[in-house]
Amino acid sequence: MAEISAALVMKLRKMSGQGMMDCKKALQEADGDINEAINILRKKGLATLAKRAERETSQGLVVCKNSADGRTATMATLCCETDFVAKSDDFIAAAQSLADFALACPANEGIENILETTVDGKKYNDLLTETVSKTGEKTQVGDYTKYKLEGPGLISTYIHFNGKVGTMVQIDTSDDATASSDMLKRTAGDIAMHITATKPLALNKDQIDTETIEREKAIFAEQVKNKPENIIEKIVMGKLQKFFAENCLLQQPFVKDDSKTVEQVLAEAAKQSGGKANIKRFARFDVG
Repeated sequence: MAEISAALVMKLRKMSGQGMMDCKKALQEADGDINEAINILRKKGLATLAKRAERETSQGLVVCKNSADGRTATMATLCCETDFVAKSDDFIAAAQSLADFALACPANEGIENILETTVDGKKYNDLLTETVSKTGEKTQVGDYTKYKLEGPGLISTYIHFNGKVGTMVQIDTSDDATASSDMLKRTAGDIAMHITATKPLALNKDQIDTETIEREKAIFAEQVKNKPENIIEKIVMGKLQKFFAENCLLQQPFVKDDSKTVEQVLAEAAKQSGGKANIKRFARFDVG
């Protein structure tokens, strides 16, 4: 067996980010061949993933990133088993890298597309395997989406202070001047924060699926089944309208001024900015 020098161990540690003992063992197994040692460490990560395949990944972080021109933005979640690992330097570095890979990913959705995306000559799937080898926990991409503006507008993102909840919202505007105004940028940020706090189901009632609406109507009808038959439908429809107001973003009372709806707040901000604006879509991810 080749003698494993401290310098060689340090070199492998710097290349792989693994612990000293893991690097030494890998070099011993590889008979001093550093490239083979790297393969051994990678296999260790894959073995850990396989061994822990059924484990729950209920902890992690939400990450967001905007392109330099602000016209593309992405949001993704990286999940692990414990909060302890979620707070570790290795996991945080992997989550930050995920934002870069997500922005570079040519597809707008699909976790498998991020895993196969290459940045600086490395696939994210390989980086993930290295992270698993370091932390010893199952780690996986949970959610991913990317928005790209096709016309005038802006994309705003917000991540809650705990890093476990995040929102991305796309606002289309009548012109570029409106989109670039400070007023609209602040309002877009506030709306992203509002979404994070209120968990809307959809942008408007037309985007809520029929099955959900029918289920809610059935629940409301059951609640008032002892009322006179001629007013049951009226009560049910009233409750349904309240359900829409609570769960449809545009109808929700704005968290920073509940005398106005989100739709009204955005319209006022756009008017003050010299144009018009509408929310095209939003995404809200949470971990845990």
